Amino acid sequence: MGRHSLPDERGAGGSDPRPRIRRRTVALATALVLTVAGGATAAVRSGLLSFGSSCRDHPVRLTVAASPDLAPALTVAAKQAEDSGLTSDGLCLAITVTARESAKVADTLAAGKDAAAQVWVADSDLWVQRITADRKATQVTPVGNVASTPVTVAMVPTAAKSLGWPKKTYSWPELAAATLEGSPLRLGAADPARSATGLLALTQVGAATAGSQDGATQTAALMKTLSQRTSDTDAQVLDTLPRDTSGAERGNPKRNQAVVVTEQASFTYNASADAGTGLDLFYPKDGSPRLDYPYTLVDKTRLSTDESRAAIRFMTYLRRPEQQKILQRHGFRTSDYDVPQTVVTAAGGSSPQPFSEPAARPATDTAVEETLGAWTITVQSARLTTVVDASSSMSEPVPGTGRSRMDVTKASLLQALATFTPQDEIGLWEFSTKLDGDKDYRVLVPTEPLGAAASGGSTQRDRLSSAFGGLAPVPNGATGLYDTALAAYREATASYVQGKFNALVILTDGVNQDPGSISRTTLLAELQKLASPRRPVPLIMIAVGPGADRAEADQIAKATGGSGQSVTDPSQIHTVILKAIVAAATQGS
Repeated sequence: MGRHSLPDERGAGGSDPRPRIRRRTVALATALVLTVAGGATAAVRSGLLSFGSSCRDHPVRLTVAASPDLAPALTVAAKQAEDSGLTSDGLCLAITVTARESAKVADTLAAGKDAAAQVWVADSDLWVQRITADRKATQVTPVGNVASTPVTVAMVPTAAKSLGWPKKTYSWPELAAATLEGSPLRLGAADPARSATGLLALTQVGAATAGSQDGATQTAALMKTLSQRTSDTDAQVLDTLPRDTSGAERGNPKRNQAVVVTEQASFTYNASADAGTGLDLFYPKDGSPRLDYPYTLVDKTRLSTDESRAAIRFMTYLRRPEQQKILQRHGFRTSDYDVPQTVVTAAGGSSPQPFSEPAARPATDTAVEETLGAWTITVQSARLTTVVDASSSMSEPVPGTGRSRMDVTKASLLQALATFTPQDEIGLWEFSTKLDGDKDYRVLVPTEPLGAAASGGSTQRDRLSSAFGGLAPVPNGATGLYDTALAAYREATASYVQGKFNALVILTDGVNQDPGSISRTTLLAELQKLASPRRPVPLIMIAVGPGADRAEADQIAKATGGSGQSVTDPSQIHTVILKAIVAAATQGS
């Protein structure tokens, strides 16, 4: 493989295959070169000849789509690059920086469209991971990170002082608890479905409470509270703070006293705030997640060699000390180890708040997916009917667990149930063959709000918990999939509730085994007739274990606008359901 050169790198040294030239000829040539060079130097000095203008006549043009908080700093850096004559392989760079919300660029790329930029600098690697995981998306190639900033909780001074700032420190769950319903402290955040800041904070709360007795309940309560006080973007969150320090403004129920923002956002806000109206920052003691601003090449295969090398050249330019200072002057951190005190102080940070602690461990893909799924059903409220395979094959063991498929499935469903709120409507069916006369299915719990009262002082949630726990494989039961899928979907569409996320979830570990049922062709045709864009009820079909047919599950689900999923381990069902809900809700929005 040949050696690849870096931008502006030139070969040097090596032998010259040409015959040796006599010294006299060399001397004459040298004198000629010096004469020409001297004349060229004089011409340049007099302005008659300009290598700079020639370079600028045919520059490499780069468009950089950058997160709005970072765009001003990159604009300054791009201007300095042009003014200083930065080149790549002898070509000048003409760099245009445009501010674009990361979520909107991600949506464009996910649709397989052109982002109208050769370089994309999102605010978080979360967006890049989402794109690279989607084969249908316009792909991006990460080449580094530009800067970082921690996610914090900012408060107006009166609220911060009431919680003991700066001496008293809090964990994420403790800060969340201080702002739940009934608390006078109102907390706002950007929509986690559109903001990495909001999503990382919520995921951190969920991770911190995982395993505790009421962790899921506390996280769900925080989501419900936040859902009533979310803004579309990070910048708009700051607009929800009081405009002045008057008592009327502080008491305005539409105004927040605390917001989930980054250190950099608070830095920018404080720079323009009047004296005494700046924000104070709480840095959670259990670690602050970071926005990491990945620098990516968009659709690298379509970039010319000059464009690719120029893009990387600008990336390396941003790592120069003078450019790092530009980023710091705009409130960003440029190192995980050297925390600029001037940035922290200007942003509202103060000792002993743990602002210099290492970043929180990055959230796993699973944790992010579960948080997004829980957020989706919290904001929109859900109406889900869950249909569980009770055929005899569900009694087969799950390797390494000592439990059957049904046992692991029940545990995962109970875990999923904990993420739903009292307003969400959940129901449960089971199916095998001839469970109810000639019917292959049986309704165990009708679909109703989880908070609805049931007999004996219990609730719908209690009924479902008991029903989930009582699920058991039917001895010698086969899989009556097709008739069940049609009957359940017909009921789900007939009982559609406006304003909620309606869906049908079917879990099966096999293929249709009822010889007297309708055919797959008939099932698909009937599902397509029932499906309506105005009253969407996506079918989420989950193929569990090696005996299930993922391709068939996907084909059946897509007839309704839903999706087929597959899991080898039933304990993954909880995450897959939430992931599928996010995908279906996003597609329908």
